[in-house]
Amino acid sequence: MTSITPKDLKAQIDETGPIRLLDVREPEEHAHCALPESRLLPLSELEARWQELEEWCAGHGGTVVYCHHGVRSAHAIAFLEEKGFAGLVNLTGGIDRWSREADPSVPRYW
Repeated sequence: MTSITPKDLKAQIDETGPIRLLDVREPEEHAHCALPESRLLPLSELEARWQELEEWCAGHGGTVVYCHHGVRSAHAIAFLEEKGFAGLVNLTGGIDRWSREADPSVPRYW
């Protein structure tokens, strides 16, 4: 599985502009804090709704998948790769590490 650190992701966004971000946390987590322009599809709903991502991910260089610490996003990527998705990248340490290393204005939570 390919992964990216928060610092490298921030550098990429700063250099190239917005990229495709998939948040697999729960709605209340996403409401508390989220990466800009990310799409929410909770891991708990992924099995029933994964087809919604086919067109959204198609034709793009890659999609960074994230959660709170990087575990749920790794599970989401494994599931989606079984369905034929490619170009998925896990945000190492999730949004928590992003808050600590890339953008301290993003609030940390439980």
